[in-house]
Amino acid sequence: MRLLGVEDGSFEPHKFQRRGSTVLCMVLMEDFYLKRVALRLIEVDGLDATEKLLSVARGMLPLTAIILGGITFAGFNIIDPIAVYEEIRVPVIIVTDEKPDNEAVLNALRKHFTDWKRRYEVFEKLAKVSPIYEAKLNPKEKNPTYIEIVGMDFQKALEILRKITIRGRMPEPVRVADKIAKAVSKALLSAQDQRLNV
Repeated sequence: MRLLGVEDGSFEPHKFQRRGSTVLCMVLMEDFYLKRVALRLIEVDGLDATEKLLSVARGMLPLTAIILGGITFAGFNIIDPIAVYEEIRVPVIIVTDEKPDNEAVLNALRKHFTDWKRRYEVFEKLAKVSPIYEAKLNPKEKNPTYIEIVGMDFQKALEILRKITIRGRMPEPVRVADKIAKAVSKALLSAQDQRLNV
């Protein structure tokens, strides 16, 4: 299995005058072996995350699946899983440890974005393609993981996820991508602080 896990780094959106950016980390794993790591900067609340993912994923084909830790990154920089699937024909699995709440997302988008309709279309399209599945991926965990899928049936996705979820509720490619993204973004924020304080 060649799986691409995707997560973002931390950010401080109100710290600087400009909007800012953070890291999108993409980790390629073959079973449990880390093969490649790709990092791209994405704009906080921007619209560049889908294309940044695609630019990396094209260079890592063939892939069994792309596993996203949600579809919102760097605030509301939304990765469109249907667009990704249609572009490169790789199934996309979305995993989260909290049940998605599209009504709360819609309210937040309406409140903060003039282009909220464009952003919310991604959530509407995904809801038409996939229900929100609830499953325990790790028998040691009490709480479930929430799963949405594009381009693959649920049983196949569940089989993959259970094979690669050994710590906590997140599959290894996403868990590792999260660790790397948070460490790198923290280092970048620290370096930025030092430059501003000189």
